[in-house]
Amino acid sequence: MIKRDSDHCLFVLDTNVLMHDPTALFRFQEHDIYLPMIVLEELDAGKKGLSEVARNVRQVSRFLDELMSDADRDEIEAGLPIHPLSEFGRGFTEAPTGRLFFQTERLGTDLANVLPGTSADNDILATALELQRREPSPARSIVIVSKDINLRIKAAVLGVAAEDYSNDQVLDDVNLLYTGQATLPGDFWEHNAKAVDAWKEEGRTFYRISGPDVSEWYVNECLNLEGDDAFEAIVREKHSETEAIIELAEDYRVQRHNVWGITARNREQNFALNMLMDPDLDFVTLLGTAGTGKTLLALAAGLAQVLDRGRYREIIMTRVTVPVGEDIGFLPGTEEEKMTPWMGALMDNLEVLTQTEGGDWGRAATNDLVRNRIRISSLNYMRGRTFLHKYIILDEAQNLTAKQMKTLITRAGPGTKIVCLGNIAQIDTPYLTETTSGLTYVVDRFKDWDHSGHITLRRGERSRLADFASDAL
Repeated sequence: MIKRDSDHCLFVLDTNVLMHDPTALFRFQEHDIYLPMIVLEELDAGKKGLSEVARNVRQVSRFLDELMSDADRDEIEAGLPIHPLSEFGRGFTEAPTGRLFFQTERLGTDLANVLPGTSADNDILATALELQRREPSPARSIVIVSKDINLRIKAAVLGVAAEDYSNDQVLDDVNLLYTGQATLPGDFWEHNAKAVDAWKEEGRTFYRISGPDVSEWYVNECLNLEGDDAFEAIVREKHSETEAIIELAEDYRVQRHNVWGITARNREQNFALNMLMDPDLDFVTLLGTAGTGKTLLALAAGLAQVLDRGRYREIIMTRVTVPVGEDIGFLPGTEEEKMTPWMGALMDNLEVLTQTEGGDWGRAATNDLVRNRIRISSLNYMRGRTFLHKYIILDEAQNLTAKQMKTLITRAGPGTKIVCLGNIAQIDTPYLTETTSGLTYVVDRFKDWDHSGHITLRRGERSRLADFASDAL
């Protein structure tokens, strides 16, 4: 939400703001909104298609239509009162009280000498300059709001205030994002020895901890203590701000506790496997740079629970199809065949997981068994579906918006587990940043839920070449 402490503003919205967030019309509290005619023209041009952007444009048009219902020319000139519509009213912490203005006459300053061309950006800048010239009140600022960095740069050159649309930012700084892990102080046991109650239950070790440290913990947060009294545990319950129950983490570093032949190579991977193998956690997010083992761990845990334990019926693997370079165009075949080129990470990790003994015949039999229980699906066909007793892996989740992430997660039916993998430092979707990514959004929103877990993987385990490249390049 954009706020300015000193004055009442008139915000001139760029088209990309509404394409990015259809509810942006209702996010400016007491401030007014101005829509240039070129913005309406661009919205009209972008309404066709089945993409997320086209759906957002159509939603904006419906909002505008409802706000303008029964309004006459004089009311439009005076500005339409902005009020949250019924189906979205509960999503606002503070109801907007500003007005919505449309461009009803030709406004513009001759920018030909400064900005050559007749682009839509130049039309918006010219409109803002003319509004600034006509504005009688010095306390009222004219501000362009745009996701386009270049437009904001041009506005600054011309002396027009411009801001990014930041309502969709989950955090002010990505360094504040919940890591899922906390390191306990070295004197933790000295301060809490008298307030600890320990017991075993079905082969699992639990501790009841009382003290001030508990207030900063989240349920399913991973705790570690280094030194002579080193241990790793996971918070299971919080009874109050001063009392919690923690469970000693399973050690998946040893071969006898391997998961489909995979053992953890560091502390974060061990915590990740504890969460992935926990049937009480319905939603798990793994963040980490390339080579930290996110996909391998998620896939190994999925195979172990589908084929060995029968906890889920099958694995569904999906990802958003955003190319790193030039798009290679349309692909032939079925949905699964079209998705196969995007699933290189799945195929690479399956090679590691199916390196069984028994010669070529044994490997072929294992490959057939594994591939029959793994299905590749496209995010484009997720609407309206319900997944029952499935283990869903969402790879490259950092490229999804918050709305797309909600669409996927709400597909989960009884007995389904969703695992989201991603690296928020590698976002390919236009206008998404580390603080507005759907992956960042769900990590922050799910950290208080008892049936979700999160861990940030820090150490690369792919190869010494990959580790050096990550650090040096």
